[in-house]
Amino acid sequence: MDPRRIYIADKVLKGTTTVAMVCKDGIVIGADTRVTSGYFIAHKKGRKIFAITPRLILTIAGVVADAQAIVDTLKYNVKLYELRRGRRMNARSAARLLSLILFQNRMFPLYTELLISGMDDDEFALYRLDILGSLVKDDYSSTGSGSPIAMGVLEDGYRKDMSLEEGIDLVARSLITAMARDIGSGNDFDMMVLDRSGVRELSLEEKGKLVKKHLALAT
Repeated sequence: MDPRRIYIADKVLKGTTTVAMVCKDGIVIGADTRVTSGYFIAHKKGRKIFAITPRLILTIAGVVADAQAIVDTLKYNVKLYELRRGRRMNARSAARLLSLILFQNRMFPLYTELLISGMDDDEFALYRLDILGSLVKDDYSSTGSGSPIAMGVLEDGYRKDMSLEEGIDLVARSLITAMARDIGSGNDFDMMVLDRSGVRELSLEEKGKLVKKHLALAT
C-alpha cells in the first residue's frame, strides 16, 4: 500500500460518530454533523445518513470523498437491480455488494466505515463494514472516532425487545454523550427511523427534546 495513503488516512480519519440499532419493530439510525480534517472543523452540518431506498439506510464515516463515492455507487447499483428484477434489494444483498466494492479496492482502499440498515425478508437487519469489506451482522453498532464512547452507552442500555421510542432515546443518549466527549464529533445530529411503513427523519422539535433530556447528564 502506498505509504502516502496511510499518512493521509492517519491525518484525516479523526472525526464522526454514527450509531444504528435494531429494535423489535424497526431500526434507529443516528449521526453527528461535524466534518473535520485533523483538528480543523471543515463543516458543521455535514450529512452522514443516506436513505438509499425507503427500505435501506446507509451511514458513513471516514474520508468524505471516498464515502460519497460509495453512496453514489450503491444508489446506482440498487436502482439497476430494482429495474432488472422488479423487486427491492434487501439489506443482506446491499451489504454483500458494499463488501465486494470495498474488497475490490483493497490495494487503494476507500477509507470509510459503513453501517447499512434495512429489511431482510420480514426482519430488520444491521450490517457493519470496514475499509477492506469485512462484513459483520449485529444488533447495534457505531463507527467513527466517537464510537468507543457511544458503544459504552449502547452496551449498557440495549435490549433486543426495545420499542422504537426506547431505541430513539438510547441512540440519542449515545450520540449526545459521544459529542460531549469526542473532539471530532459535535455541532448537531441527524436521526432516522426505519419501520414497516418506511423511513422518517426526526424533526427539530423531537431532537430538541432529546438534547434537553440528555445533555445535562452527558456533560
